[in-house]
Amino acid sequence: MAVAQVAAPTHADMANALRFLSVDAVEAAKSGHPGMPMGLADVATVLFSRYISLNPADPTWINRDRFVLSNGHGSMLLYSLLHLMGYDLSIDDIRHFRQLGSKTPGHPEYGHTPGVETTTGPLGQGFANAVGMAFAQKHQEARWGKEVFNNRTYVMVGDGCLMEGISHEAAELAGHLKLNQLTVLFDDNAISIDGPTSLATSTDILKRFDSYGFATTRCDGHNPADIARALDWALRQDKPSFIACKTQIGYGSSLANTGKVHGSPLGEAEAAKARANLGWAHGPFHVPADVRAAWADAAKHAARHYTRWQGMWAKLDAVTRTQILNEQAGQVPA
Repeated sequence: MAVAQVAAPTHADMANALRFLSVDAVEAAKSGHPGMPMGLADVATVLFSRYISLNPADPTWINRDRFVLSNGHGSMLLYSLLHLMGYDLSIDDIRHFRQLGSKTPGHPEYGHTPGVETTTGPLGQGFANAVGMAFAQKHQEARWGKEVFNNRTYVMVGDGCLMEGISHEAAELAGHLKLNQLTVLFDDNAISIDGPTSLATSTDILKRFDSYGFATTRCDGHNPADIARALDWALRQDKPSFIACKTQIGYGSSLANTGKVHGSPLGEAEAAKARANLGWAHGPFHVPADVRAAWADAAKHAARHYTRWQGMWAKLDAVTRTQILNEQAGQVPA
């Protein structure tokens, strides 16, 4: 008798795991922002399964890529990623989103949740922090060599982040300094909590960043091949890169492309509709074992450079290693 072949999890399965952990956590908390995680899940899945370099077993590895969620109101996207990648963030932590004392507060907090690189919430702040990280990376690369420091900084931003003045100042600095290890992923959904962004702005964002000295491009934020094309392109640039990812806020929901999915739970009935629309036949907070295994494979891929780097690190003399670690800890040499 022939044995039926079970199809391996697809990109859509992995992205939907992010979407519905986020939806379910917001539903349980009765507050939060489900629309952004639903819209950016495809971009996050491609980035974390194919490109990013880090090791969940060693979250403070000094040569890890930095990932900053500047639009921190969509924190459940980050928490879902960290949980599925194997960081110290359990399914119970996901269930307790926005609850007092939980590891999953409404906005990501540095030092509180493993894997969170910086506290984000005030719009534009995460973007500026990411520029600072990219600047520090360039400094460390120049000081200690590209073999020791070759990490990148990826930052997700929304329209609100780019409307804040701090983003103008930080972007100008990044372009001027040619921080080519910085990639900005713009959630280009054209929706704010009050409705279309055209109510408040008519800026051509790509022209703006082009004027700062960024390399700029667009991609379909729900097409994994096009997302990968744009990320491959970013790796080849000799200046900071800016990718406008065209997405639908609340992707899969009948409330998609409206402000209604920005800052409120979907509601039980609408969440059920979204599950049906996207073919996610699993109950709240349930991720099938094969999808979890696919995310575990993504974590292994993300750690692909870790062992080789550790071998190089072990060959450095003790004094050099101490100097580097002291600098990483913020201790400036006299």
